[in-house]
Amino acid sequence: MDNRSLRKERTGTVVSDRMEKTIVVSLERTVMHPKYRKYLKRRSRVKAHDETNQCQVGDRVRIVECRPLSRDKRWRVSEILQRTQTTAGEQSTGADV
Repeated sequence: MDNRSLRKERTGTVVSDRMEKTIVVSLERTVMHPKYRKYLKRRSRVKAHDETNQCQVGDRVRIVECRPLSRDKRWRVSEILQRTQTTAGEQSTGADV
């Protein structure tokens, strides 16, 4: 079996894109409580490599496991599944006059 087929794939939401070629992705999963049998949401945040800096906050992305790229980065962006709806007014530089 090929090693590339064993790589993990996850789908998550971009929560930060402030770093150069790096995004922070929030991954959500549900787990059942052992005693109360209620499903709970658990989130984890991972850093992923975004070579072209195309991802923005709020985008749904698919990330795949890869070799360590830095101290924290072990994932890279495979594809952008859904873009956020942004208007021209939201992309201001922060200087409100």
